[in-house]
Amino acid sequence: MTKFFWIDRCLPHPFVSVMVGLSWLMLSHSLDASDLLMAALLAVLIPKLLQHFITSTPHIDSKQAIRLFFVVLYDVIVANFVVAKLVLGSTDKLQPKWFRVPLDSQHEQVNSLLAMIITTTPGTVSAGIDQERGDILVHALSCSDPQAEIDQIKQRYEAPLLKIFQAKQGETP
Repeated sequence: MTKFFWIDRCLPHPFVSVMVGLSWLMLSHSLDASDLLMAALLAVLIPKLLQHFITSTPHIDSKQAIRLFFVVLYDVIVANFVVAKLVLGSTDKLQPKWFRVPLDSQHEQVNSLLAMIITTTPGTVSAGIDQERGDILVHALSCSDPQAEIDQIKQRYEAPLLKIFQAKQGETP
C-alpha cells in the first residue's frame, strides 16, 4: 500500500475531479466560500459516483491540455463577438459553407474532442465524424476560405490534441 492510499480512494479520477470543480466555479461565477465548498464537494462526489463507469482515465500531457483550454476559451470569446457582428449586421455578408476537415489520427478521444471543440466555438458546428472516411463534416456560419478554416482547426486544435494524448498520425488507440 502506498502512503497516499486515501487520495486514490477519495479521488479515483483526479483529472475529472479538477474539471468538475473548475466547471462548478465557472458556472457559479463566484469564489465565495460556499461556492468553493460546493466545488470541492462535487469534485469528490461526482467522480466517486462515476468511478465504475470510467474504466480508466487516459494518460495526458496536462500542460498541453491547460494550454489548449486557454486557446479554446480565447477562441470562444472572440468568436462570440464575430458571430454577434455577423448576425446583427447585414445578412448579405454571410457566406455559410460546409467543408470536411481531414483527420490525422483514428484516435477516438482526439477526434471526439476535436468535434466538441469545433461545435463549442460559435459560428461552427461539427455535423459528424466519419471514421471510415477519416474526416469531420463542419458547417461554418460564414467562411470565405474553407481551406484557411481547415488549416486553423488542424493547427489550433487537432495538433495540440494529438500532443495531449501522445497520439501519432494515423494511430488508433
